[in-house]
Amino acid sequence: MRRIDVSLVTDALKEMCIEANHFLTADMKCALEQAVSAEEAPLGRQILEQLQDNLRIAAEDMIPICQDTGMAVVFAEIGQEVHFEGGSLEDAIHEGVRRGYVDGFLRKSVVKDPLIRENTGDNTPAVIHYEIVPGDQVKLTLAPKGFGSENMSRVFMLKPADGIEGVKNAIMTAVRDAGPNACPPMVVGVGIGGTFEKCTLMAKKALTRPVNEHSAIPYVREMEQELLERINRTGIGPGGLGGTTTALAVNINTYPTHIAGLPVAVNICCHVNRHAVRVL
Repeated sequence: MRRIDVSLVTDALKEMCIEANHFLTADMKCALEQAVSAEEAPLGRQILEQLQDNLRIAAEDMIPICQDTGMAVVFAEIGQEVHFEGGSLEDAIHEGVRRGYVDGFLRKSVVKDPLIRENTGDNTPAVIHYEIVPGDQVKLTLAPKGFGSENMSRVFMLKPADGIEGVKNAIMTAVRDAGPNACPPMVVGVGIGGTFEKCTLMAKKALTRPVNEHSAIPYVREMEQELLERINRTGIGPGGLGGTTTALAVNINTYPTHIAGLPVAVNICCHVNRHAVRVL
C-alpha cells in the first residue's frame, strides 16, 4: 500500500490549471504548425498564423491563450494500491483548482446554480471523473473546457441498423451544425457505445488523447482518418471563414453496448484544446 498526502494532489492541480491555460501541449502546437503550411486558402492561412502569434504572446507574457479559461474537468486514474491521507481527495481536487484559478489570475466562469447564475468566484467546483486502475500511482489529467465549443456538443441515440454509416453521418451533422461557433480548427472527440452517459464521457476523454495518435482498433483508426478528411472538405475553415483546415484531429473511443442501442456522442473542442497531465 502506498500512502499519498492529498496536499500533493492540490499542489499538482494548481500548477496544471496555470500550465494548461498558458501553454498548449506539444502535439497541439505541432498540429497547428502543420496546418499553417497545409492550408490552401490565403485567409485561412492568415488566421492560422494569427493563432500562432497568439500562442507565442501568451507564452512570453504569461497571459491565457484564450479569454475563456474554461470549466475544470479532472480525470483521476487512481491505483488500487494507493491510500490517500491528510483529508478528503475530492476537497483536495477542488482546492487545487481554486488555487490555480485565483493565484493564476484566470477568469472565473463557474456559477453555483445553473439557473440562479451566481458566480462562485474561484472557478470551483471542478467536474471530476474517477477510475480505479491497477498499481500504486495516481494519474491526473486536467482539461479546462471552454463553452463556446462545449455548447456545440451532441448525443445521438442511433439504432443498431444505422451502422457505421449512421455513425459517420451523426458526427458530420454535429460538425456542420457547429460550424464557426466551435472556433475552428477544432478537435473532435467521439464516444461510440456504452450507454447515454458512457458515450459522452468517452467523447470528453478522447479530447485528451494526443492528436497525433490514432485508435489501436483498425476500423476505428480508418474512420478517424476518413472523418478528418471529410470534415476538412466542408470548407468551414479556420475561424469559420473558409479554408481546408476545419479540424486538426478526430479522436474516437468505443465501448461495448446493448443489443438494442448505438449511442454516439460528439464533444468538440476549439483550437485551444487544453490539457495537462501529472503522475504522482
